[in-house]
Amino acid sequence: MEPPHNNTSKNDTGQQDPGRRPWVVGISGASGTPYAAAVLRGLLTAGEAVDLVVSRASRLTLMDETGIAFRDAHWRSDLREWLERGADGKPDAFRVPEEALAGVRHWPAGDLAAGPSSGSYPAKGMLIVPASTACVAGVALGLSKDLLQRVASVTLKERRPLVVAVRETPLNGPTLKQLVALDEAGAVVLPASPAFYAGATHIQDLVDFVAGRVLDAARVPHGLYRRWEGELGGGSKGEAPKAR
Repeated sequence: MEPPHNNTSKNDTGQQDPGRRPWVVGISGASGTPYAAAVLRGLLTAGEAVDLVVSRASRLTLMDETGIAFRDAHWRSDLREWLERGADGKPDAFRVPEEALAGVRHWPAGDLAAGPSSGSYPAKGMLIVPASTACVAGVALGLSKDLLQRVASVTLKERRPLVVAVRETPLNGPTLKQLVALDEAGAVVLPASPAFYAGATHIQDLVDFVAGRVLDAARVPHGLYRRWEGELGGGSKGEAPKAR
């Protein structure tokens, strides 16, 4: 992947860049941390600034799925190790140079006084990847029990884009009603449902398809998957595109 070219958290004087407008990426405790990693790589490759909120539950999931401990005091090195890991768990599948992380800012999930908790904070919108059913319920009900839910509520009230990549199956009645409520509030409900028409040959291709659809909903350009062009059998013509 390439480092971001435009957005950084600080300018040349070391002060906060007043022109910085990040995407807030919230990671909840649902299974599917490779989806989050692919979305983050896609945002950084597109030169987007990112504010990251990793819930307490998602840290347990990340440890279980990758063996990586995400620590507040070492978040940058832990994030880099995570983003360089492939969906199959193999390390060094991607190259993430240190300068690529310059546009990322991390906010602890318990910090309800963080910048993105206010509507005056200049964010572009929020992507929740993956979104657990508990997260869906909290956002739909406006609970704001942690920073992730608070930022989602702020995003909705400020009429900014909110993409909720729910990862659960099967879905029960209460969750379906809450997803409808999010849709009616203006969010994009995007189930983490991989497709096969893009010619997937590896687990990473399936992960990248979902990540690409999340970025599509945010109107962030990417090359994570082959788009449908109306030709049957197109997915079998060569390998799917790779964003390394």
